[in-house]
Amino acid sequence: MAKLLSSASSHELLALPPAVSLPVVDLSLSHDEVRRAILDAGKELGFFLVVNHGVPEHAMRDMEAVCEEFFRLPVLDVAPFYSDDRRKPNRLFSGTTFNTGGDKYWLDCLRLASTFPVGDSKNHWPDKPQSLREVVETFFLLTRGVGMELLRLLSEGMGLHPNYFDGPLNCGDTTISLNHYPRCSDSSLALGLPPHCDRNLITLLLPGVVPGLQVSYKGDWINVEPMPNAFVVNFGFQLEVVTNGVLKSIEHRVMTNSVMPRMSVAVFIEPDADCLIGPSEEFIGEGNPMRYRSLTYREFLRVHNVVKLGSSLNLTTNLSNSQQTQDKNT
Repeated sequence: MAKLLSSASSHELLALPPAVSLPVVDLSLSHDEVRRAILDAGKELGFFLVVNHGVPEHAMRDMEAVCEEFFRLPVLDVAPFYSDDRRKPNRLFSGTTFNTGGDKYWLDCLRLASTFPVGDSKNHWPDKPQSLREVVETFFLLTRGVGMELLRLLSEGMGLHPNYFDGPLNCGDTTISLNHYPRCSDSSLALGLPPHCDRNLITLLLPGVVPGLQVSYKGDWINVEPMPNAFVVNFGFQLEVVTNGVLKSIEHRVMTNSVMPRMSVAVFIEPDADCLIGPSEEFIGEGNPMRYRSLTYREFLRVHNVVKLGSSLNLTTNLSNSQQTQDKNT
């Protein structure tokens, strides 16, 4: 097994620029206020914070504790899960290559897959720490519930049926990523994660207390300031496709830190692999022609995996162009 970054030495790192607060969606407000806030954030930035979401604080703290405990385990305990094979739904990997010329990134990640309900999925997860399976299952179910409620409120805010995004668009396996970004070398040499857009429908992130997440905004990178007991939510590229560009899926990346490690936990709600996804008729009309061709989610993942991410601030455009180019060749 390759050496995990968590056991590597650390070096000097340049200071992060000032952090900026994302829009805040407070689920305790009236439905009208919440719907408007989600829709405004989705059109402008595609990222926002969610507070008063109903996930108990102890479930969030337990998830953070299990994440930290897992990455402190001896290498021999986690070695059976280590794999560079992206096709494996449950695996531990380190310094993933993202088809960007072979560059490596300063990350250890335990990636888990789950059906809904969880069922036998958890039997394929690590059994160390002892509480991992129970804690991850609880956190996953609660967090997925928040994601589904946000999609319902978003649908209503756009004048659609509340269950508009239900069905094949969200019934694929959910991915849970436990991320550990160790203290790292000079940021000019390593990022935690490269610039990317999430490929799925919607992502909910428990960001931890250490800053590091950056979001592309008006041609520049802004740092996301963590807020206690808040989720960071961002729209995946499939929401941009379904809404024909009305909602935005925005590039983001993770910076490294020389002072302390950073932990985060992400829950990715995904379509079924065979779900055919394209702009819905409600979002096509005079002045707003179809911008994306229809692909199954399985085919989209294949296309996405061969798009070079690079370091530009135009990944969404690149993904769109790759679909259009392939369409011309078929």
